[in-house]
Amino acid sequence: MISVVRALMVLLFGQVLLGGCSGLIPEVGRRRFSELGRHSPSLSEDVLNTFELRLLDMFGLKHRPNPSKTAVVPQYMIDLYTMHSETSEHNFSRPRVLLGRNAEKSASRANTIRSFHHDESVEELSSQDRKTTQRFFFNISSIPGEEFLTSAELRIFREQVMNTASNSSNNSTGYHRINVHEVIKPAVPFKEPITRLLDTRLVHHGLSKWESFDVSPAVSRWTTEGQENHGFVVEVIHLDGNEGESKRHVRVSRSLHENEESWPQMRPLLVTFSHDGKGNVLHSREKRQTRNNKQRKKHKANCRRHSLYVDFSDVGWNDWIVAPPGYHAFYCQGECPFPLADHLNSTNHAIVQTLVNSVNTNIPRACCVPTDLSPISLLYLDEYERVILKNYQDMVVEGCGCR
Repeated sequence: MISVVRALMVLLFGQVLLGGCSGLIPEVGRRRFSELGRHSPSLSEDVLNTFELRLLDMFGLKHRPNPSKTAVVPQYMIDLYTMHSETSEHNFSRPRVLLGRNAEKSASRANTIRSFHHDESVEELSSQDRKTTQRFFFNISSIPGEEFLTSAELRIFREQVMNTASNSSNNSTGYHRINVHEVIKPAVPFKEPITRLLDTRLVHHGLSKWESFDVSPAVSRWTTEGQENHGFVVEVIHLDGNEGESKRHVRVSRSLHENEESWPQMRPLLVTFSHDGKGNVLHSREKRQTRNNKQRKKHKANCRRHSLYVDFSDVGWNDWIVAPPGYHAFYCQGECPFPLADHLNSTNHAIVQTLVNSVNTNIPRACCVPTDLSPISLLYLDEYERVILKNYQDMVVEGCGCR
């Protein structure tokens, strides 16, 4: 069945994304993509594989992702997807975490959001009197060099600390200062690392929340200017209370996190916002247009838009596409008869071609093809199990016409 559905996927995306004449997909009315198997043409496995690779290339992937069962999708990325998608069409609730200070502004200039977890094998944790520092390294080499970075933020979770002492007044007065530095030169024997302060925050003991730090200058230097990435140093200065409380307060390391099961969702997260120069930004969503159905009833065989739902589980892509589970792609089919009526949304060339066809059948009629397309946002895991939210252009047929 998968090979049959894959063949249909070739036809569907061939028409929606690459253009094509009517008759490419059989007339089926309102049906799901998976229900069209019996109409599938016979396509070789090589053709299907080649076309699937082309589709993956369109998504910016070199090969099909195959994430493990332990792959983690940060809740923050789901919340960003929900914010930038039509929530009524998907099974996600409203965002459960507060977005970063600059997330909405950054996303308004980006069409791609990526998330990165740090490499725990190279982290460095140290504690001094009233200060805890941790070095993080995030491998961001998968960001294409041609993309323009609009913003980057480092997110760190901190939990409420309840003072066990009899005097509970410290709960209302206790503060930490969290500083985030870029590592310019790593530490060497008998020498401290050379760092540059990127962002700082004074935080209260009595709150549990995510803190977002602007690290755009450093990530831009690594991705655009080609400077070497030595990571970040997060410094927690204990202004009140004891060092042990502060360690439990700021979740910068697995070793400081008491609940192993919740650590995957609570670990530090680097989020980058960028634009590849193609299409609209994430917050830009085109509204579906309402069309006149009067002509459709009279000329059902004429060129028009048909309903078609693509379910990613039908083609085995649901293991790496997190959301949406599918989408209404629609397709175009129908005749372009002579003379072409106004509602067929024809070009002058199509009108001339149809006129010539009426007297010379060696010249084909105009084709029924998509003339208006809109984007969708996809949340998915790439080949490295990194979670990406990206706006893809020309994925939904909004209008059809004779061309």
